[in-house]
Amino acid sequence: MTGNNGIPQLFDISLLAQRRKRALSKYGEDGDFLLREVASDMLDRLSLVMRPFPEIVELGGHTGLLAKSLQNRKGTRRITRLEQVPDFFSGKEQGIVVDPEILPLKAGSINLLVAPLFLHWINDLPGLLLQIRQCLAPDGLLMATLLGRESLKELRQAFLVADSEITGGASPRVAPLPDLKDMGTLLQRAGFTLPVIDHDILTVRYASLFDLMQDLRRMGATNILHDRSRTMLRRDVLLRAAEIYQQEFSDPDGRIRASFQILSLSGWAPDESQQKPLKPGSARISLTSVLGDKSRQQ
Repeated sequence: MTGNNGIPQLFDISLLAQRRKRALSKYGEDGDFLLREVASDMLDRLSLVMRPFPEIVELGGHTGLLAKSLQNRKGTRRITRLEQVPDFFSGKEQGIVVDPEILPLKAGSINLLVAPLFLHWINDLPGLLLQIRQCLAPDGLLMATLLGRESLKELRQAFLVADSEITGGASPRVAPLPDLKDMGTLLQRAGFTLPVIDHDILTVRYASLFDLMQDLRRMGATNILHDRSRTMLRRDVLLRAAEIYQQEFSDPDGRIRASFQILSLSGWAPDESQQKPLKPGSARISLTSVLGDKSRQQ
C-alpha cells in the first residue's frame, strides 16, 4: 500500500494506537515491561549529558513513563508529549494529539526530543528524522530507541515454517524492522551531527509461545502490518508454530527464548560550538613525528 505522498505504508499506525490504548486500559503502564526497561536505559544515558534541556518533547511514549521521569531533571522547564490519541494523557500533562508522521513543532524550538520504542513503526522514517532535526534548536539532541531487525526472530521463523507446512504459503506476521547499519546513514542524511548508534539483545524466557504472545498484547505490539491477514489465525497453524518454537528455541528446562534487539541512537542538531574533524592536511604535527618513521626501522 502507498500513501498520498508516495511512501509505502507498511504499518497501520491508527491500529497501533487502538492496540496501545486497549493494552493501557486493561493492564496499565506496568503492562509494558520492555518500555520500562528502555526508559531506564535512556535515563542512564541522559545522566551522562551534563547540560540542561529546558524544552523537552516525548514522541510516542504512550504511557508517559519517560516524560514523568524527565520532569525532575535539573534544568527542565517544560515537557510536551506528542501522542496519537488523548487517552494516553492524564492529569495536567502538557500534551498534543498528532499524526506522528507530521510534527506540529516550530523550527528550532526544542532542546531534547526523546522517542522510546516508537520510531520503528513509522512508515516514512527518513522524513520524520528530518522533521525532528528541523524542530531541534542548535545543539539540540534526539535520543531514541527502536526495535531492531533481530527482534522476535524465533517467532518469525516458527510461523514461517508452520504456515509453509500447513497452508503452503506464508503470511506476514512479524513486522520488518530497521537494521542497525541503516540507522547511522539515516541520521546523517537527516542532517544530524555526532550520531551514535548501538544495540543490545534482550533475551526473555517464556513457558510457551502463548505466554510470549500474551506479553506482546500487553504491550500493544501485535501485528499492525497493512498486508497482514484479515482472517483469524488458524488454530492448527498456531499449534504447529508453538510446537516448532518449543523444538527449536527452548532451553534444557523447557522454557523458550524470545530475542528483542534494542537499537539506541542519538544525534545532535548542528551548532558552531560542536567539535569538528580537522580538514585533511590541516594538522600542525605530522603523524610520522609522533610515531617515528617506521619505514626506516629494521
